Amino acid sequence: MRVKFTVNGAVHALDLDPRTTLLDALRHHLELTGSKKGCDHGQCGACTVLLNGRRINACLALAVMHDSDDISTIEGLGTPDTLLPLQAAFVKHDGYQCGYCTPGQIMSATAMLMEAGAGWPSGASQALEGPIDLTEAEISERMSGNLCRCGSYTGINSAIREVAESDDAQAAE
Repeated sequence: MRVKFTVNGAVHALDLDPRTTLLDALRHHLELTGSKKGCDHGQCGACTVLLNGRRINACLALAVMHDSDDISTIEGLGTPDTLLPLQAAFVKHDGYQCGYCTPGQIMSATAMLMEAGAGWPSGASQALEGPIDLTEAEISERMSGNLCRCGSYTGINSAIREVAESDDAQAAE
C-alpha cells in the first residue's frame, strides 16, 4: 500500500506491506533508528514518537493508518551541536546510562511537558482543572509508560523538572 506522511518536517511516500508497523517504517524504510524496538508490545516506551503532537508507541501503530499524519522522532529534535533544553538537561543530570531508552524517554518527556502545560490532568494530579504542579509523583505517573532497565529515573526526573521549572520561570516574566 502507498502511504505518505511527514516525518521531522520532510514528506515521505512509501510502498509498504499493510502489516508494517510505524516503527519498522521509520527504522527500516526511512533509516531513522533513534526510535528503538524494545518489547514490541507497547510496554517499554523505547519506540515513543510524536504523532500530530501526541505521543504514541510506534510499535503498536500500523504505518498505513497514519497516511497524511505528521510524525516527529528524536532525529527531529535538536542536533548534537544544538541540543534542545530537555536534551541538554538529560546530559547534565545523567538521565541515561546505556542510552537505549533515552530517545523514547525524551520524546515522551517532550509530549508530557506539553500535556502538563496545556493543563491535562493525570492519575496523580491533585485537581482536574488549573495549572499542573510537576511533583515527583506527577512526573513519575506521566512517564510511567517509559521503562529504563538501567534505573536512571532520578536523572530523568531531574532533567524534566529543570526544564519544567525554567519554562515556568519564563512564563512568569
